[in-house]
Amino acid sequence: MDKQSIILELKKHKKQPYLDYRLKRKTELFTDKLFYTLFDIKTPVEENLPILESMFDELVTLACWEVEKPCSKIWERYVQQLPETLEKLNMDAEAIVSGDPASLSIEEVYMAYPGFYAIAIYRLAHILYQEGFPLVPRLMTEYAHRQTGVDINPGAQIGKSFFIDHATGVVIGETAIIKDNVKIYQGVTLGALYVSKSLKKTKRHPTIESNVTIYANATILGGDTVIGENSIIGGNAWLTSSVPPNSTVFHTPEIKIKTASDA
Repeated sequence: MDKQSIILELKKHKKQPYLDYRLKRKTELFTDKLFYTLFDIKTPVEENLPILESMFDELVTLACWEVEKPCSKIWERYVQQLPETLEKLNMDAEAIVSGDPASLSIEEVYMAYPGFYAIAIYRLAHILYQEGFPLVPRLMTEYAHRQTGVDINPGAQIGKSFFIDHATGVVIGETAIIKDNVKIYQGVTLGALYVSKSLKKTKRHPTIESNVTIYANATILGGDTVIGENSIIGGNAWLTSSVPPNSTVFHTPEIKIKTASDA
């Protein structure tokens, strides 16, 4: 096959007319600019908001190819929700610094905690998800996922003062509901029991009530599964049914130790 034939074949198989990877990179740049605008003391809000609006307009051009889904007014509604979102994120940071004895300062939480960064990008993406803005919210949370190892679908509903400790390996599904003052550790999965495409419009992921702590590598599955308030879920637990309020759930492994004298 000659060069021209190869080119023609490649063009024939490029079937997605709207698959423009500039959208991915521009979303990442927008996410970085937005994060710094909200948190970095040296980044002026009054100068950056017009820049962010211009960057968002580019995202609209690249992402909103469906005529029946107008996106032009979303920025105005989005920017109006940023103060409330920043307030929630400050509460998340305070929950982390008060709940983690290893934290030395609140500045450390903002700058060095992957869990906080993942929560921040989730909350900023969730607003756009609620607006029905296509693809960009998912690109924002996947950007955070790539940097932190935390996979939070932008559709999840998460309450106030959320704390992810150590962060890596956490998965929170699209229809998960997490109430206030919840703390989870690394490796926790809030997932679905079934992954059939026909279940797209149903609640597939669990509900975590307020004041729950979920320790490392616990897996909680199913849209009907509710973890009652004030409960503690121990590490490595596997749950597919609900737990009453004020419960403690343990996973008890069988551990055998063989020493040289036993040989």
